[in-house]
Amino acid sequence: MTSVPSTQSKPQGRGIRQTMSDLHTWAGLLVGWLLYAMFLTGTVSYFKDELSQWMRPEVPHRQALSDPAVVAQAVTGQLTTLAAGSPQWTLYLPTERNPIANVFWRNAPPATAPRSHASPPRRNFEEAIFDPATGQILKTRDTLGGDFFYRFHFQFHPLPVLWGRWLAGFCAMFMLVAIVSGVITHKKIFVDFFTFRWGKGQRSWLDAHNALSVFGLPFHLMITYTGLVTLMAMYMPWGAQTAIKTPADHAQLSAQLNVFPPPGEATGVKAPLAPIDAMVREAQARWGAHDVGRVTVTNAGDAAARVAVTRGETRRVSMSPQYLLFDGATGKRIDVRENVGPAAETRGVMYALHLGRFSDLHLRWLYFLVSLGGTAMVGTGLVMWTVKRRSKLPDPARPHCGFYVVERLNIAAIAGLSIAMTAFLWGNRLIPADAVKRSATEVDLFYWMWAATLLYALVRPAKRAWIELLWIAAAVLALLPVLNALTTSRGLWHSVTTGDWVYAGVDLMLWAFAALHAWLAVRTARHKPKAKAMKTAKPTKAPQTGTTPPETPAGAAINASLSEDRA
Repeated sequence: MTSVPSTQSKPQGRGIRQTMSDLHTWAGLLVGWLLYAMFLTGTVSYFKDELSQWMRPEVPHRQALSDPAVVAQAVTGQLTTLAAGSPQWTLYLPTERNPIANVFWRNAPPATAPRSHASPPRRNFEEAIFDPATGQILKTRDTLGGDFFYRFHFQFHPLPVLWGRWLAGFCAMFMLVAIVSGVITHKKIFVDFFTFRWGKGQRSWLDAHNALSVFGLPFHLMITYTGLVTLMAMYMPWGAQTAIKTPADHAQLSAQLNVFPPPGEATGVKAPLAPIDAMVREAQARWGAHDVGRVTVTNAGDAAARVAVTRGETRRVSMSPQYLLFDGATGKRIDVRENVGPAAETRGVMYALHLGRFSDLHLRWLYFLVSLGGTAMVGTGLVMWTVKRRSKLPDPARPHCGFYVVERLNIAAIAGLSIAMTAFLWGNRLIPADAVKRSATEVDLFYWMWAATLLYALVRPAKRAWIELLWIAAAVLALLPVLNALTTSRGLWHSVTTGDWVYAGVDLMLWAFAALHAWLAVRTARHKPKAKAMKTAKPTKAPQTGTTPPETPAGAAINASLSEDRA
């Protein structure tokens, strides 16, 4: 009697989608916590000027915008005595979104006498805020304002600038890989955009992740790629190092990318500065009454003084340098820079698309909402990683170390970051206005509160930590407008009656975010994970000759897992 050979199918290899699925999962997870923080702080940064106004209540609210030429003349007149001997002044003129004049100036070179080790290090620059209406210095609290979130977004302030930017670029590259691999993985990604199954556990998280990803996919791809382009000269310097060798080549490259024209050498011959308002008015005639962004003066009071009047960024989709260069002693225009090469202009357009400063109010809100959706996309991906794997744990109540770490980092990165960012705003209202190193104390408060939420997540059960931290975030967000009304004269009702929509808008958005966190806390508290269904084992018959043997339980589990990943 001859036996019939068994026909066993060869094991199926891993397909491209399954491979990309693994790449998508781990590229998103390994830096997901930093990506979430970058997305959320970047989202808030689209309104950084408005947030900076809210954090400086000493700046009076004014309806009309001052004439930039008049402001420039008044402020530079003050700087001739305030910053005498400085090699460079930079004056940022008031705009509709930032109705103050910000001034930075470099300190004069120190004397040759050696500095004592006991004396503090000397700052290289100073800064001040001027009232556009009076031309006088405004006494405001020392704060980074919305610029803190902006600097954190791309350099993790207060890390050293180069380290922070390298870390941000590393995370952005992982984000780009996650986007491309995610598109390849989900072959029905556009169909899934119109599908959302509420209350289905892992499937609901996947539907939310897919919908948020597809809704803003062009924006997410644009914002990630352009973020890398903005710092491409630092990330990939080798092409420029190979092609550019002479000082003239370096000067030409700097002129294509740098909005600050290089200062000349001082002659030592005293000469008064020509009227600045005439130079600004010439630029206004060329670009528009309120399209002058900055005035830079080098070697003021010297015969070799130069004044560069730079075009603003709010009415053009480019960050390429455009400026008029004047002789500071005579007021005569000596150069016009309004065009750069194709490569530099491409970089300038991508830079502008990333920052979104050209946008009006409606487009800025669109940037904000789609970027907020990107934040939720990263957050749902992090949560989905734990939801998907919790059901496969032998004992979900006692997970292994890796799962425990990821889950606690998720809690601190998502719920904890909301508390830390709000604590930064609370510190702005509670820290005395004349406190020493006040700005640094606000930043320290942000990081201490964020670290405290991580510690809280480590010592509490996961679900309780989620619920309690979300409720804390909702509470501090909801109470912040009340604190603002108690500590300043610009509460919500006063802001509405006087037409101060910046203050009213910030207060209302804080309440909107408080409602969002309260809703998330309620949903988390009501969620009850489905218990595993216990399957009764059925007796198996002995395999007949010539047939394929039945699967082992381990083989069935592996096949089921592979089928789930392919789906």
